[in-house]
Amino acid sequence: MGGSKATPRQQGWWLSVLWETIKLAVQAIFRNALRSFLTVLGIVIGVGAVIAMVTVGQGSTQQVTADVAKLGTNMLMVMPGQDAMQGGPPGTAVPMFTVRMNNLLEEQLSVVEVSAPLSASRARAVFGNENRRTDIIGTDNRYFTAARWEMARGRIFDASELQSGKPVCVIGETVRKSLFGNADPVGEVIRIQTLSCEVIGLTKSKGASTFGSDQDDFVIMPLKTFQRRIAGNTDVSMMIVAVREGVATERAQEQIELLMRDIRRIGRGEDDDFSVMDMKQLATMLSGITGVLTGLLSAVAAVSLLVGGIGIMNIMLVSVTERTREIGIRLAIGAQARQVLLQFLVEAIILSLFGGVIGIFVGLGLGLLGANMLSIPFQPDPVIVLLAFAFSAAVGVIFGYFPARRAARMNPIDALRRE
Repeated sequence: MGGSKATPRQQGWWLSVLWETIKLAVQAIFRNALRSFLTVLGIVIGVGAVIAMVTVGQGSTQQVTADVAKLGTNMLMVMPGQDAMQGGPPGTAVPMFTVRMNNLLEEQLSVVEVSAPLSASRARAVFGNENRRTDIIGTDNRYFTAARWEMARGRIFDASELQSGKPVCVIGETVRKSLFGNADPVGEVIRIQTLSCEVIGLTKSKGASTFGSDQDDFVIMPLKTFQRRIAGNTDVSMMIVAVREGVATERAQEQIELLMRDIRRIGRGEDDDFSVMDMKQLATMLSGITGVLTGLLSAVAAVSLLVGGIGIMNIMLVSVTERTREIGIRLAIGAQARQVLLQFLVEAIILSLFGGVIGIFVGLGLGLLGANMLSIPFQPDPVIVLLAFAFSAAVGVIFGYFPARRAARMNPIDALRRE
């Protein structure tokens, strides 16, 4: 005859018992509403903080990737001196580049689509009664291609302007707003130091970068104009290299390094006096940093879940002590120990789940607020939300079991004697 499978009647009885247990647990929770709310606050804070941290972290990672994509994942930056992040000497300690070096990259390397020479400094741009301190960039038209700049109004430089060093310039959207408001700047003349410069173009806005810097805060002029009238030298402080489509940036970087060592006459065994930065590597590095920071902050936030679990256990122990006579009466009139255990265990689980649900809404709300404040995408992770909720349920089971077991093991006679 064999099995111990429950009959439909037995299953119905257990469902009835479970339903009554849940009702008793909910009544007990709302009987001490304030205490119950304070008890679940740790769970709310823990779940909310974890979800908010992960949401903001994933939004930051996506923003980093998008910002680098704006610059171009096929773009390399060649700078004098070893990369400061690798502990090398600063770029000012070694000779600068020249326009000839830049042109050799284009002429001798088939992997290079375009290479743009660039020099820059900070100066004040003035128009009428308005002025703004901004980046002054000296370069040529190859820079617009390499850095993927598009024109909103006007044009880029013509050949005669580049060759003669004519005082003309292209400005970014931030400079336009500061100096011209909503007016069209094309054709107007601005002053940079003692140089009067005609505005011939306005670039399309790219907004803030990952590092919070304004990518539209600049004035671009022909390199010869910058060298003669602003810098007073023929130095090139950076080369922006766009790699041909379909060519791996790692391969292009290796070829550029070999050619630069030859151009700058660096002997075998000697350290490079320049560095080549791959924007794809920069994106990977920044994404890794944001990922690690998100993980650390989430781990710290998850500690409050543990604190919340301890709070639940503490309050449940107090509840068992307060309801000793109630437990004794239930046991004396025939309630089974497992039914008493189930009652207090369900009460702890409901508390933690209640905190988990509130924590989810709090976390998503904080994540949305943080995304709006930091101007990053709102990227909630459904997996993290489910894990946080499941963890809150596990907290209720783990930390509610000990008080529930203590209630179930009470001696009915001793419990009834308790005042």
